[in-house]
Amino acid sequence: MSLWEYANPAKFMTLSARILPALAITSSCLLLIGLLWGFFFTPADYKQGSTVKIIFLHVPTALMAINAWLMMLVASLIWLIRRHHVSALAAKAAAPIGITMTLIAIATGAIWGKPMWGTYWAWDPRLTSFMILLVFYFGYLALWEAIEDKDTAADLTSILCIVGSVFALLSRYAVNFWSQGLHQGASLSLDKEQHVDNAFYFPLLVCIAGMVLLFVTLVLIRTRTEIRLRRLLTLRLRNS
Repeated sequence: MSLWEYANPAKFMTLSARILPALAITSSCLLLIGLLWGFFFTPADYKQGSTVKIIFLHVPTALMAINAWLMMLVASLIWLIRRHHVSALAAKAAAPIGITMTLIAIATGAIWGKPMWGTYWAWDPRLTSFMILLVFYFGYLALWEAIEDKDTAADLTSILCIVGSVFALLSRYAVNFWSQGLHQGASLSLDKEQHVDNAFYFPLLVCIAGMVLLFVTLVLIRTRTEIRLRRLLTLRLRNS
């Protein structure tokens, strides 16, 4: 069985209907466990106090804000190369979720930044690249809505997605590129001397796993909706 078989909308709808309940339950449980563990059963940091606990929401959403765009990039490339409509619709479906993740990451970062930096916002390299990424998200959705022919819209938004991927990567690695930025280094690292203490590390991993599965769940739901909307549009055009 080839993975490309599920580029067929009917097979995609069948498979997604089967796995969605399990994904929704698992992601909800992981997020509930991770957030409760992180916010209520971890100690305050000796430098940051209780504000450190915002990482259990900030880090997972920031990671998904970036990886949502990278997922859109992969789906867009599949559309440009193989012309599978499900991939184009999946990229479109992921964009509003990516916007939400980016906004939450920016908001929680601002809440953390006020007591740590003395300001809600600074033109730090990572913060700036995140803001530019948010603009690309909105531009991506606006381009979809501005073009009537959906295949043309998919082509142009795919090109925009490729360009915007530069800023997605900058958002991910800005701290490494510009050491003078205010933003701290990675919270998760293979280097045990760099990543957060295990008291925060393990609940953070649970939160990240839950957020990843939540993203997949929401993308599947929204892709199913996009497929249904495309079918309705086709029926209207046939009957007009």
